[in-house]
Amino acid sequence: MGYEFNADEIFEIAEQIERNGAMFYRQMAGNFSDIPVRQLFLDLATMEDEHEKVFISMRANLSDKEREPTVFDPEGESALYLKALADLRVFDKKAIEDFVLPEELTEKEKIMKVFHEAINREKDSIVFYLGMKELLPVHLGKNKIDDIIKQEMEHIRLLSNRLMSLPK
Repeated sequence: MGYEFNADEIFEIAEQIERNGAMFYRQMAGNFSDIPVRQLFLDLATMEDEHEKVFISMRANLSDKEREPTVFDPEGESALYLKALADLRVFDKKAIEDFVLPEELTEKEKIMKVFHEAINREKDSIVFYLGMKELLPVHLGKNKIDDIIKQEMEHIRLLSNRLMSLPK
């Protein structure tokens, strides 16, 4: 038996993923004493906060049709399921909490490792949203997921540009 998500549920997942992403970047900022590097990760955390606000706004503007439940859920279990999906995918909350940079790495190696980790997590978010988009019927706001995907692609572009600009 399949589960069809509506646009409201997709945005709820997106909000949680963005909260987890902000937590990841703030945690990564704490790994560096270099002020510009710390600031970069704090800036990325702020971007995640802003994207969460965008998704909250997009969610608030959904039509009643886009909010219609797609399954009978009198106990509200779908909300718990969606939170678990967001916490266990993409910016995995437990993995973020457990992420440790090996002490033997140089500062530059640590920076590069975190950038690669962040880019991979952002790529995973795109894959996740593409998969979720396929679960959304067109009449329930499937096209709105493209906005989420564009936001995540912008994160990758920013991270990639910054990674490439690191001194060799």
